[in-house]
Amino acid sequence: MKSGSLIPIFIVAILVEGCFSYSFTGASVPPHLKTIGIPIALDQSGFGDPILRDEFSRQLVDVFVQDNSLQIADKTTSDALLETVITAVRNTPEVVQGGDAVSKWKIAVTVRATFQDLRLKKKVWEKDFSQFGLYDASAGLTGRTEGLKEAIRKLTEDILLESVSGW
Repeated sequence: MKSGSLIPIFIVAILVEGCFSYSFTGASVPPHLKTIGIPIALDQSGFGDPILRDEFSRQLVDVFVQDNSLQIADKTTSDALLETVITAVRNTPEVVQGGDAVSKWKIAVTVRATFQDLRLKKKVWEKDFSQFGLYDASAGLTGRTEGLKEAIRKLTEDILLESVSGW
């Protein structure tokens, strides 16, 4: 066998060994974290919608339940804690038609989230998340509520993703 024919075999052997030694550390929740406490969000936005914090908190818990990476527990007995504060809600024109008539609105929500590892007694991350929902101006308050729910859905998915894969 010629030495030139051994080079491809050698390269394949190195690549295969590299694949087996690769670790997914940093890509998922550490094994010592099994439960998470998620208290009701604080609303410091000044938006004035009485259902905002409850709707956000409910959807946040729901995405964690559906994901099943961490079990929901009381914050006093959980391994991790996810605290959230709604810091801003902005309702701005998105599409303006002739005569300065707004046909579509954009409602954007910003949330500050803090994830703590209570077992190791350390803050893992603190981050601002911002998302939006669009709605037709003709839909009025009902449309605004639907736009708000869309923004909240996107936010909760972003926060879940950061919580379970941001390691």
